[in-house]
Amino acid sequence: MASKKVITREEWEKKLNDVKIRKDDMNKLVMNFLVTEGYVEAAEKFRMESGTEPDIDLATITDRMAVKKAVQCGNVKDAIEKVNDLNPEILDTNPQLFFHLQQQRFIELIRDGKVEEALEFAQEELAPRGEENQAFLEELEKTVALLAFEDASSCPFGELLHISQRLKTASEVNAAILTSQSHEKDPKLPSLLKMLIWVQNQLDEKATYPRINDLSTAVLEDPTV
Repeated sequence: MASKKVITREEWEKKLNDVKIRKDDMNKLVMNFLVTEGYVEAAEKFRMESGTEPDIDLATITDRMAVKKAVQCGNVKDAIEKVNDLNPEILDTNPQLFFHLQQQRFIELIRDGKVEEALEFAQEELAPRGEENQAFLEELEKTVALLAFEDASSCPFGELLHISQRLKTASEVNAAILTSQSHEKDPKLPSLLKMLIWVQNQLDEKATYPRINDLSTAVLEDPTV
C-alpha cells in the first residue's frame, strides 16, 4: 500500500491563502442563510451593514415564520389559514403537504384528549384522502393507532406525539413557501459544510494534512502521528 503524502501546515496554509474568495460572494452566502432560516431582523441589519440585498422581500419572511411558529406550537388550523392568506396555490398544488398538515391537526386533537372530535375529523378530512393515495392511507393507519392506547405515548407510533413531529411538519411547510417564492428551500451554507466534510474524508485516504475537525471554530488541526 502506497504511503500517504504529507502536507505541512506551512504548505497547506499557503494553498488556502492562494484561493481567492470575493467578500461579495461570502456576504450573499450569509444573507441566503439568514433569509432561508427566517432571521428577518438579522437579515435587515446585515443588509444595512454590508449592502447585500436579499433576493426576496424581507416582509415575506415574517409571514413565513408566523406559519412555521403556528405549526410548532400546534396551532395547525391557524397555520393553514395563514398559508392560504400568503398563497392559496401552495396547498392546492401540494396534496402531500396538505395531508401532513391535516394529519398534524389530528395528532393535536389526540394530544388534547379530544377523542370523539379526533375520530370525526379523521373520518371527514383524512379518510377520503387515504382512499385516494396508498401512502396517505398507511400514514393515517399509523396515526389512528394512537387512539387504540389509553396512553397514546406508549403506542408503537407514539413518536408522532413528539415535538419532533411538529418540527418536521413545520419544516415541510417552510420549504413549500420558499419554493412558491422561487427561493431555495434549503440554505446553501450547510450544504457547503457537508461538502467540506466529504472532501476531507476523500483526501484523508491520500494524504495527511492540517484538517478542520470542529466546524464551529474552523481551526486547522495538525494530524496525529
